[in-house]
Formats: sequence, C-alpha cells, structure tokens
Amino acid sequence: MIAAIKPSGANTRGLLAYLYGPGRHDEHTDPHIVAGFAMLAMPDPGRDEKATLTQLARYLDEPVRLRNSEFGKKITDHVWHCPVRAAPEDRHLSDAEWGEIAQRIVAAAGIAPEGDDLACRWIAVRHADDHIHILTTTVREDGRRPKLHDSGIRVGDACRQIEEDYGLRRLKKGDRTGTRAPTQAEMHKAQRLGWEQTSREWLQARIRAAIPHARTAEELLAYLEADGIAVKARRGPSGDLLGYATGRPGDLNKDGEQVFHPGGKIAPDLTLPKLRDRLEAGQPEEHPTARRDQPTTAWHQATEALDTFRTDLTDDRHAQAHITALGELLEATAQNAPTPLRTELQAASRAFARAQRSQIRAEDRAAHAIRYAARDIVHTATGPDGSALAALIAALLWAGIIAGRWHEAKGHAHQADAARQALHHLQAAAEQALTPTLVVLEQRQPREETRRALAHDVRAAVPDQADRILTDPSWPALAALLADAEARGHQPHQLLKEAAAQRELGTARQPARVLITRLQHTRRNPRGWKWQKPGRGGRGRPTLELCRAPRAGCLLSMTTRSSGS
Repeated sequence: MIAAIKPSGANTRGLLAYLYGPGRHDEHTDPHIVAGFAMLAMPDPGRDEKATLTQLARYLDEPVRLRNSEFGKKITDHVWHCPVRAAPEDRHLSDAEWGEIAQRIVAAAGIAPEGDDLACRWIAVRHADDHIHILTTTVREDGRRPKLHDSGIRVGDACRQIEEDYGLRRLKKGDRTGTRAPTQAEMHKAQRLGWEQTSREWLQARIRAAIPHARTAEELLAYLEADGIAVKARRGPSGDLLGYATGRPGDLNKDGEQVFHPGGKIAPDLTLPKLRDRLEAGQPEEHPTARRDQPTTAWHQATEALDTFRTDLTDDRHAQAHITALGELLEATAQNAPTPLRTELQAASRAFARAQRSQIRAEDRAAHAIRYAARDIVHTATGPDGSALAALIAALLWAGIIAGRWHEAKGHAHQADAARQALHHLQAAAEQALTPTLVVLEQRQPREETRRALAHDVRAAVPDQADRILTDPSWPALAALLADAEARGHQPHQLLKEAAAQRELGTARQPARVLITRLQHTRRNPRGWKWQKPGRGGRGRPTLELCRAPRAGCLLSMTTRSSGS
C-alpha cells in the first residue's frame, strides 16, 4: 500500500472538483466519502443530490477562514492531499475497511490524532476500487497548525502495519535515501514531449554517467555543460562553488525559460557536498614508477582493484564507500564495453544506483583504488580484449553479490533488492562475454585419459566443489584450458587451488565458468603462476605469462628456457 503525500495546495474547491469529477480519462466511478472527521453533518455530493462541492469546501475550510480573519498573515498552503493506493494483486477492500485505513493514516500523520476533538477537518473520498484520496485542511479547530514534520515517514510506517493487519502485499520500509517519485505533472510533460523519462530521471542518468570522468565538482559541471546539459552554478562572493542545478534541454516553463533542478532534488546523493566527498576524497596519485608491477591495462587494473572489496567490508563506512565506488566502476565499464554487452551493463548500472547509497555515511577515501580504476577505464583509448573483459565482469558480478549480502545483513531492503536486479543483468553480461572463449575451448577437447586425470586434479584441489565443477556444462572447456596449461609445464592441481582460493565458489551457479575466467586473468597473481616443476610428461622450464596481444583461442602464452640455462 502506497500513501503519496502531495505538495500543499490552496484550493480546496478545485481539488474536490477533481475527486468528484470524471477524471482525466473517465476513470472515476461512484465518488463518495468513506470516512471523515464528522460524518453525521458532512455534506457528500456523491450521496446527497442537494449537497454541492462548494458547500463541502466551505465546511472543510471553516477553521482556515476563522484563523485568517483573526490573524494578520493569511494561510495559503492549507490543503493536504494524500492518495492511498493498494497493490493490483491485493484483495478488494470495502468502504468500511478503506474508512478504517484512512483514520489510521490521518492519525499517524498528525492530522487527527486518536481522541483529539480539536483536530483538523478531513475527508476520504473513494472513486475507484483500488484507492482513496484523503483531503485535509491543515488548521485545527483551536486555530493551531498540526505538526506535520516527518509525516511521510510516520504514514509509511502506518502503511507497513496496515499491510500486515489486512493481509495485503508487504512493501519494504523506506529509509529516506530513495529518489523522489515523478509527479503527475512531470510524467504528463514527458508524455507530451515524447520523452521516455522525466527530466529528473534523465538528468540523474546523465550526472551518474559523468561522475567517473571528473576529479572535482568543477570538472563535473564542466563535463555536463560540454555534454549539452544546462548548468546553473551558485557561487559565493569569492567565486567558490556553493551549489548547482541542472536542466534538460527543451524543458521549459510556461514563460519559455529553462527549468532547473537542484542536485539534491534529482537524487539524495547528488548534492554538491556529497559529490565533493566522492570526487575529491581520493588519495594523491602514485609516482609513475610505483605502477611498474601493476597490471598493464585499465581493465586488468580494475579487476585487481576489486580485490580490496572483500577485505574492507568489516568497517561499515568503508563498506559503503566501496559499494558507492563499485557503482561508478560499473557505469564506466558499461560506457566503454563493446556494443553487444553494453545494453546489459547499462541496465545493471541503472539498477545498482539505488544500492550505492544508504543511511551509513561513506568514508570515501577508503575506495580510492576502485574509483581510480573507473576513471582509468573511461579515459583509456583502447578497448578490452575478450578475456580481460570477461574477468572484469565476473569480478563485478562477485562484488555485486557481496554488496547485496552486506545490505541484507544491515537491513537495507531497497538496496539489497537493487543489487539483486543488477546481478540479473551482470549474470547475462558475464555469460555473453565468456561465450567466445568457451566456443574456442570446446573445439580443443583433450583425450579421455587426460580428462580423467584432470578430474582427479579437480577432486584433489577443490574437494568441496568438485562434483559441481565436473557436472557443470562448461567442464569440457575448463578441461581443455587445464590441458593446455599442463602441456606448457604447469600443474593443473596447483592452478586450480590458486584460482579457487581467490574467492569462494559456493555461490557460483556455474563454478567451471568462474574458474575459466580466473585462470585466464593470469596477471592478477603473477607469483602464483610461476612454474615449479614439470607436469605430466613435461620437459624444460616453462613459465606462464599473460598474452599481451591475444588471438582467437590464445588464452595463455608461454616462454621456454632450455634445461641448461
């Protein structure tokens, strides 16, 4: 059940005309009052032919008129409007049940506390099966104003209890970190202009896409302006940036002027102070010589940066910072990924945006490695090779699982649900990215004797997951990869142990695929890939290295030194 409190208004008669009218698409049927502050004396135009909307409006406005006549400053924001809607799958509620629900909601909001005879005047009008409208004039009988601060939170809590008491669909409790739902005016304007998104939704997507490209708030605004977005910066006398607002091209008011939306109205985490914390809290860049032992491409660096995700979640503020940065890395990957993968990755990025923020304040400095990796990806001039991209998407998938678990453990229902939605799209992208590699591997099947020996290695290296690996449809491809490595002088048993130790395999739906991805990304753990002694029938002293210019089917490259060297 959703109770959506609307902005305060001043025209009681106008709102009644809508509630008792036919609706914008003739959807209103049998409008009538199901509950109110004083039902016996209430004129109801829906049930009494002699009653008029003007009479009802005057009846509701009487305390407002009296207060305005006695005080110098008139009240002009006295109309409180709250539609209350049941879910489509909920059972049909009677007028009596809707009346009880309305009484509980106005009591929770502070409009008419239980037992308060001097409360505000209110009515609940029903003109459809699945919802009612509560209309209140916010002046009490004693002339005072009701205390409506945080009424939305109290009403939301009341709705969660109503759902339980009436056996209705249970929704998740809000935490004040979600974006504001589009208003009817915004949705109608978007429909009129042929836009798929409202202006605030469109701007949110553009700002989030720009974040990985900037290191400061000033750079972010400059990037947005270069992208064709209208930007209005608020500055102090010294020229310092104090705030900002953005506007969608073509979004004009009735006077033909650009409509601007402040960052905090677009999304709670897009205020200037929060953007500054994210963009400007990084550690100083390393000296160039410090990167000699780091991965050679931005894509490999990003995969390696995600190794910190698991180890730094014990501190809540650090965990929140890593999850926020994970969303930026996901957005950067979606922007630079090959076209066939871009749709799923962009959908994952949009879904994960809700998981990036919670009531826990992030210690943004803790996630500088992931954030730098995202910036490197959007600024890199070269795209990823197939194995590097598959490894990064697999790492993003694993990090998304960890983020969802953390949110669940903290009771962040909306964020956990957003993480699950993102994982659905990441899983599809991961399978699509790995498919070309699997096709090549499955064309090079090892002999049956070799496969039996490799199966023995799997049972010795990963005993708790061996049955799942060997029954995975991708096991033949994994066997081909291990056979290639063994032919180059490596021990499959040792490679499997090291790959399995990188992260747990218990949650993987297809563990053989996961191991293929980890084995391909050899540069992540160079020390673990050094040859120790020859494998079955191996000769020489080979060492395994990453393909710098991989060809189709070239997953691993090898350099061999003679026995006497």
